Amino acid sequence: MGNLLMLKKAAKPAAIACLAVSLAVMAGCSVLPKEEEEETLPAIQPPKLSKKPEYVVKTDTLETKVRGSGKLMATVEEDLYFTDETSRRIKNLYVKTGDTVEKGQIIAELDVTEQESQLKKTRLQTRRDELAMIETLRNADGKSAEEVEQAKIDFELKREELNKLESTIANAKLTAPFSGTIVSVYVKKGDTAKAYDAIVTIADLSQLTVAATLSQDDLKKVAVGMEVVVDVNAAGQYKGTVQQLPNPKDPNSGGGGSGFPGEGQKQPDSIENYMIVKLDPFPEGLNRGTMLGVSVITQRKENAVIIPLAALRSYSGRNYVQVVDDKGNKREVDVELGQQTSTDVEIVKGLTPGQKVVGR
Repeated sequence: MGNLLMLKKAAKPAAIACLAVSLAVMAGCSVLPKEEEEETLPAIQPPKLSKKPEYVVKTDTLETKVRGSGKLMATVEEDLYFTDETSRRIKNLYVKTGDTVEKGQIIAELDVTEQESQLKKTRLQTRRDELAMIETLRNADGKSAEEVEQAKIDFELKREELNKLESTIANAKLTAPFSGTIVSVYVKKGDTAKAYDAIVTIADLSQLTVAATLSQDDLKKVAVGMEVVVDVNAAGQYKGTVQQLPNPKDPNSGGGGSGFPGEGQKQPDSIENYMIVKLDPFPEGLNRGTMLGVSVITQRKENAVIIPLAALRSYSGRNYVQVVDDKGNKREVDVELGQQTSTDVEIVKGLTPGQKVVGR
């Protein structure tokens, strides 16, 4: 019993010592620097080389077009204007937009009050000069041939002045050249009217037509009878043919260029300034002035061998393509070109339908 107690007493210090050592070891582990974990790097993917697009050589209908803009106009339509070179004020304007007028009806009148007063005096003076001329001819025996001739010249000059006044007054009234509707009025009473500035536009609205403008370069490619696709805003597309080409423009007149001859200015306009397109039948429910687009088909070829322009290569006058076979092998092939559009080109020689060509 005594020995057992001695053993227990002797074991306590040993246990305490072991516990102390264990705590020391644990404390030592906590104060040591923690090793950094190894960073996992993402796998590096090599860049993929972009593959150039490939196109199949095919056959299709190839159309070359020139495009322009236009509007609906009356087949009989005209700007009315005064021709007096002296600018005068408009005394009266007898119409407004939408009015129906008859042929010969007065549209507008210039203020020529001063000329009318002068005309009365000039007529009396001319009558007096005429009597004097008759008297001169009766007594021609006492005068030289030169004096008689000078008297005749003086009399004719005065007659010419009278004729000029009469013409000025007669041209001061603007009349309708045909029965129709006043579709535009550009002036008001009291405005100054210059020679050839449009006063009103008169039109026969019973029959409308397509009037279009093209650039001068495109117009050279167009001929009467060519097919046209007309795109009427909000009304759809219609097929027609070129019926009439515009009158050649004077390069010095300033009238060439884009846009409509009668817009943005008051210069005389005429349907003859436009390319006329005939639609058969003409669609119903459309009004004069409706805006539209036109595409004139200048060339068309059925079953043309074509490729995209992106597949055509050119260098130093040489036209060629890269042809690729089923195994991916490429070779250069020279080609002969036909007509060309904004997206495709005809291959006259060098390729057959079904082959594949590589884009640039």
